[in-house]
Amino acid sequence: MPDATAPRPPHISTIWAPVPDRLTPQRDITHAHFRPGEQVVIVKGVADGELWGDAMTVVTPSWHTPTDEDGWRLRNPNGGERTYITAHPRYMIHLSRRCADCLIHHRALKEILLPAYATATGIVDCGWYSVTALNQLVHVDDARSGR
Repeated sequence: MPDATAPRPPHISTIWAPVPDRLTPQRDITHAHFRPGEQVVIVKGVADGELWGDAMTVVTPSWHTPTDEDGWRLRNPNGGERTYITAHPRYMIHLSRRCADCLIHHRALKEILLPAYATATGIVDCGWYSVTALNQLVHVDDARSGR
């Protein structure tokens, strides 16, 4: 199952290294694939040879404004400035259960990202996501397409 790391410790530097994400924008996953209470991860990059991202809990359905599609309200257990955000289902990978769709997507991300950053130390942020003023997580491809 995917490994999610806690927030970056203060002594570990983050490298911002944009790399195109050819997988997530094409991912065909339905809103119904996820349920409230499930644990998910949003993969954002690599940390010391493993995929790195934010682990969150699915809370309730919520409209994802950047894509004009059904999304999910997620809770970040680490709190902070953005404890609750809304994300599109294609950004999410199950942590709490094994399902073929999420395992395939996770494996594909690993096959692309881990070799690309095999020698990197610390955290590598691929720069795929930003958060809007309405606390909507948006993938760079969704932002560029004007969705």
